[in-house]
Amino acid sequence: MFGDLMGMMGKLKETQAKVEETKKRLDTVLIDEKSNDGLLKITLTANRKIKSIEVDDSLLEDKEQLEDYLILTLNKAIEKATNVHESEIAAVAKDGMPNIPGMDMFK
Repeated sequence: MFGDLMGMMGKLKETQAKVEETKKRLDTVLIDEKSNDGLLKITLTANRKIKSIEVDDSLLEDKEQLEDYLILTLNKAIEKATNVHESEIAAVAKDGMPNIPGMDMFK
């Protein structure tokens, strides 16, 4: 029984290390999102860190419009990055989880 427990603990530590490696790798995965008309482009990592914002000059004339563009485009970009992040982390975690009866968390 203790051998099984030690094996599971080892597997969990290994999985934790793989999750951390995946998080580091996700810093290099870039997500691009543009406004529908292409006047605003946002790039962020799959860890949801903003890398760049490109604003067309025409948006600089109307502060309220620019704010609306930023909100809409940032929210779309963050949603995409979150989906990539969660699916990558879940895949690593599922692959490394020991087989514990009744603990099917990642179906």
